[in-house]
Parts: sequence; structure tokens; C-alpha cells
Amino acid sequence: MRWDQAVYQVRCEWGRAGLSELAAISDVVVVVDVLSFTTAVEVATARGATVHPCPSKDAAGLPERGRGFSLSPASLLGIPAGYRLVLASPNGAALASGLEHPEMLAACLRNAVAVARAAARLGATVAAIPAGETWPDGEMRPAIEDWLGAGAVIAACTGRRSPEAEMAAAAFEAARGELPRLLRESASGRELIERGFAEDVEIAAALNVSGNVPRLVGGGFCTMDA
Repeated sequence: MRWDQAVYQVRCEWGRAGLSELAAISDVVVVVDVLSFTTAVEVATARGATVHPCPSKDAAGLPERGRGFSLSPASLLGIPAGYRLVLASPNGAALASGLEHPEMLAACLRNAVAVARAAARLGATVAAIPAGETWPDGEMRPAIEDWLGAGAVIAACTGRRSPEAEMAAAAFEAARGELPRLLRESASGRELIERGFAEDVEIAAALNVSGNVPRLVGGGFCTMDA
């Protein structure tokens, strides 16, 4: 119980282990995978689609990034309302599909304030979970874009913050004027740009441009107002 941050209303911890530790004692769980799962979810659900998260190990037959509607947020700008999309990723999608929770939201930089406000309406305690990336050996790699995304949500939350949550919010506040550059120059951003997905990084770096809050209902994320 040393790691559960239970005496605080706003908590933050990394990845699958952090989710397992905090979910059971938090009214609301916020998954953050800025490059790119939760950004893709925000873009798709804002247009009326439903996104079903899928771990990468179950992704056989799903479209690769850049082919049709995929994990690329740019590919989802024209997704039609009512479309049901299965999206796989080893990080955000794996988290969202790996644990049932009555109130799970998907946050990114684009909708951080909107998600924080929705979380306050849904419960008294919130856990922000930066997903991180995956090293080739399968270990989690803390990713600055997810730390900043979680911090952006936490900075807009009310309630007493754990030290972990305080540090995420402080990192965001220090970086908020440099988000596009930091995402472009981060390890994850450079990888996507080298693969030809610079637009995805641009879309992900836009701060609080959306009031859309994706909420997991029946195994799929849809906009909270739907």
C-alpha cells in the first residue's frame, strides 16, 4: 500500500503496474498516450466514431499506421460518424483494454482541460496514467510526451495532488510554451517524423483545442456527450 497514493485526490503513476495499483482506489482513471493512441481516440470520437482498444498482440488483420483508418491521427480526420474502429497499440490501447473500470477516460494534450473537468464531475478521485512506450525487449520506456499530457490534465484538476502528480503538472507548466518543439524532438516524435508521420506529431502537440471527452463504454471509447 506504500505506492497507492490513497491520501491524495489526484494521483499519477506509469503504465500497466501504475494502472493496477491506482485503479481500484480511484473513481476515475485517465489513460494518456499522446503519440499516438489517445490522440487518435480523441480525433476519431470527436467525429462521432467509436474506438475499441486492442493490445498489439491481438492486432492481426488490423490496418497498419498510414493505411486507411489507423493509429495515425491524421488518417482519422475524415472518419465518418457511426464508424466502429478497432485500434491496436502496445501502450495506450493495451492499458485501456487490459482492465475494467467503471470510469475510464482517454486524454491527450488536445483535450486535457476538458477531460479534467469531466473527471471532476464523475468522481472525487482521479488517477492519470501516462502509458509510456515500449523498449525492444518489452520493458516500458517512460515517454516525455505522456508525462506532459498527464501533467496537462492534472494541472486542470482540483483536489490535493500526490507528489507524483505535482511533478507531472510542474513539468507541463514548465514546457507548455514549447510543446510542439518538444514533441517533435522527443524520441517518439523523431521516430514518427522519420517514418513520414510528421502531421501526427503536429496534431498531437495542439493544446486544449478540443472539448471532446472520450469515455470507455461497453468496450469502446465514444464521446462523453454521445
